[in-house]
Amino acid sequence: MRFFTNLSIPSFFFLLISYSTLARAARFDIINNCAQTATAVPVGGRQLDHGQTCSLDVPAGTKAARIWARTSCHFDGARRGSCETGDCATSVLGLREAPNMLAEFSLSQHMNREFIDISLVDGFNHRMEFSSTSGGCNRVIRCTAEHAIGQCPAMLKAPGGTVFHTNEYCCDSGPCGPTPYSRYFKQRCPDAYNYPKDDTATKACPGGANYEVVFCPR
Repeated sequence: MRFFTNLSIPSFFFLLISYSTLARAARFDIINNCAQTATAVPVGGRQLDHGQTCSLDVPAGTKAARIWARTSCHFDGARRGSCETGDCATSVLGLREAPNMLAEFSLSQHMNREFIDISLVDGFNHRMEFSSTSGGCNRVIRCTAEHAIGQCPAMLKAPGGTVFHTNEYCCDSGPCGPTPYSRYFKQRCPDAYNYPKDDTATKACPGGANYEVVFCPR
């Protein structure tokens, strides 16, 4: 298994954060259908080539966890390097470098329910599908608007995707609602979170489901 190896073509990473320590685990299959080479691991990076899958066991009780892609990455053998999107360098949110689309989830929460969503709050950098695959729960969330970046309003564009950083649009404090910019993506990805207080996007499943996250779904 290779970690942060030298790559001659743009690379693709995902991250999973916020593990809990409870025993029961849900299986997450992470699939890369994108043309780029991919690298993925919980907290870090493991390489996935086009068409490859990585499976993760995530403990029950895990709350507010996220999986996301890191694109156009270049690392050396000592794991030094950076990514154009989804990087772990210091960012506005202190977690990752936008733009990056997130698959978010909380497992075995109130009344043993689980909650999943796709978020565009940190921007759009690739197409994604997030779905349950067992447990009698049929939830499929997709954001696959291939033209979202190319037709994106100029003020939202950033290298590798789309993003816009201001308090007015990021809902850092006080009440806030949809804006013309968030509506642009809501029209193209109606199942996704498009601003921080968008309460229409979370889907619920009974506890015990397994899940699949697909980058560049067919």
